[in-house]
Amino acid sequence: MKDLTPEENRILKEKGTEAPFSSPLNAEKGKGMYTCKGCGAELFSSETKFDSGSGWPSFYDLAHNDSVDLLVDRSGGVERTEVVCSKCKGHLGHVFNDGPTDKTGKRYCINGTCLAFEPTKDK
Repeated sequence: MKDLTPEENRILKEKGTEAPFSSPLNAEKGKGMYTCKGCGAELFSSETKFDSGSGWPSFYDLAHNDSVDLLVDRSGGVERTEVVCSKCKGHLGHVFNDGPTDKTGKRYCINGTCLAFEPTKDK
């Protein structure tokens, strides 16, 4: 993994959660790619980002089919599906089945602290 700030380390390695509406990436509207801060792997395209109102960056699909691994998370007394980077295994967030029904129906609810945004370069 790359050198991480204490907050990035808390979330990526210790499976923490950032406060809702705390990430500037929640409001990012530019075109580009969201990558893992831990290793640089491509995770989500801006084309699949949507405003879920949850307070965390949300996406309805992955950049690549093998971008993430999905794991059962039974912490907190509830069963959820954890999303981890398939390359570095860093914790990213969770996926829920309440996303846009005209797309995949999925909502990848991701901690913005775990993401880097790489804008598309104009040609």
